[in-house]
Amino acid sequence: MTGDRALILDFGGVITRTLFETHDITERALGLPTGTLTWRGPFDTASDPLWVSMQNREITERDYWMARTAEVGRLVGEDWADMKTFVQRARGAEAELVLRPEARDAIARAKAAGLRLAILSNELDLFYGVEFRKRFPLIDLFDVIVDATYTKILKPDPRAYEQVIAAVGVPRDACVFVDDQLKNIEGAEAVGLPHVHFDVTRPADGYARALSMLGL
Repeated sequence: MTGDRALILDFGGVITRTLFETHDITERALGLPTGTLTWRGPFDTASDPLWVSMQNREITERDYWMARTAEVGRLVGEDWADMKTFVQRARGAEAELVLRPEARDAIARAKAAGLRLAILSNELDLFYGVEFRKRFPLIDLFDVIVDATYTKILKPDPRAYEQVIAAVGVPRDACVFVDDQLKNIEGAEAVGLPHVHFDVTRPADGYARALSMLGL
């Protein structure tokens, strides 16, 4: 039986496609010319020195995305003060557009096998909004959602991981945590939580490794 095991996923980048991967959708939604958005984060670090600064921990992930939010807002002649505005304007009402196909397959497989499913996010509702989350495909399959929008405890604070471990109700060595940010993986390592450092450029590999660690 697998009911005594848990798959714990970050949301942005792991369950969703990154904003780097959906520039074409963003440009269409905002009426921007094709090719306006050139920053590509991990897909082309040379195009994105601000991303490199974040990876070097000179700025935080929230700092990075707030800078991009303000930048894109200016492109459409508006003053955007929060990431939620960016996400909702860029992706509209179609939550399906941002779901990773690899995430859909892995989540469905894990659920069918009886695994506990959890989300551990620093900014799920802060960035995406409550209504977006409610519409998001497969969200009802998750047993636990721990969102720092409300807890105010951000990864890699050890308390964030302890919260989700307690909530899923299985031993930490029976869990696998998946995140695309190295600092969050280091946080998991510090509390002895098995983990997969998710490469957004190779999503199928990350999910295959996580499921394999859980016996699937």
